[in-house]
Amino acid sequence: MSNLQLDWTETELLADDRIDDALVVRGVTCHGGYVDGRYVSPRSRFRRDAIAAWQASHRETFGTDVLDAPLDAFPPHYPSLDQARLLLSNGVPDPVIGILTRVGTVEGYGGAIRELAPQGDGQQYFADDVRGTAIAHLSKGLLEAHARDESGWGEQAGHDRMWYAVRDIAFEDPLDETGVGELRARMDKAASSVGPAPVTAPQFDGLDPRFIGLIAFMARVLFIEIRAFHAFAWAEALLSDSDLVAGNGQAAALVACIRQDESPHVDYLRTVLSEMRARTFVGDGGKRYAGTDVIDPIWQHCLSESLGHNDKRNRTVTNMLIDDALASRRNGRELREEFDRLAS
Repeated sequence: MSNLQLDWTETELLADDRIDDALVVRGVTCHGGYVDGRYVSPRSRFRRDAIAAWQASHRETFGTDVLDAPLDAFPPHYPSLDQARLLLSNGVPDPVIGILTRVGTVEGYGGAIRELAPQGDGQQYFADDVRGTAIAHLSKGLLEAHARDESGWGEQAGHDRMWYAVRDIAFEDPLDETGVGELRARMDKAASSVGPAPVTAPQFDGLDPRFIGLIAFMARVLFIEIRAFHAFAWAEALLSDSDLVAGNGQAAALVACIRQDESPHVDYLRTVLSEMRARTFVGDGGKRYAGTDVIDPIWQHCLSESLGHNDKRNRTVTNMLIDDALASRRNGRELREEFDRLAS
């Protein structure tokens, strides 16, 4: 085994790097900051090195790479950049405002991942040694760091409030508190019209359902994080156009900071699921499952859910926003037809 540091304290995994200037957006201090004008993500003093070491150890021990779901496995963002530009150039900002609000809301839900943390190092769920793995550090900083990135910590704003700031910079404070509540209610109603996912996540006799729930949650979050890179590219390009939005590119720059922050989330989730896949699960009465028999069905289920049910739900919400915004416009039908033509 090469000389890798594989054991890290929670303090280390939550530690911030040195910064010269804090990231302050409209008077709100966000996480992260700047060194010589370069943005530095929060909790990055040791976390990236730790993840890289666990990945290297996994490859060395098992001779396999970490799991991956390539970005091109997911559909491009809807609406497309050209479709969004059509709406904005015709004075129809509400769908984009709604999308940015929904992204911030979903990011805030990410803080719930800390509630699923296993007891101790998780060794009780495996027949194989988990020392020196990302698995063993889920409750020693990894899940907590993820939660803080998404929903903030203390007075520091996380990705939820940062996305709201993106919206408010680009569209000059388009919503008050009442407007946000009404918008969320409309989006929730549209999302619920799709119904629940048609197939439930796999369960395994004898294995702790709470731990299996954590694995499924991590897989779902991984796919959300990966496909979000389409949204980052879309938002950066759209919001950097000063002819369409306000802020002189500040909103797009803030999206770039969020995008950088998300990379360790994708990497640690891929690593944990790969480590689990290479090991043997053990449950009640000593019942055992090969890691592939647990991880592969959960992976495939959550991927299919992301590409099927979740994609349908997202498109339903977006179409509701577009239809509502165009309904009262005299040229609404013509704009919708042009919007649909751009899809091809």
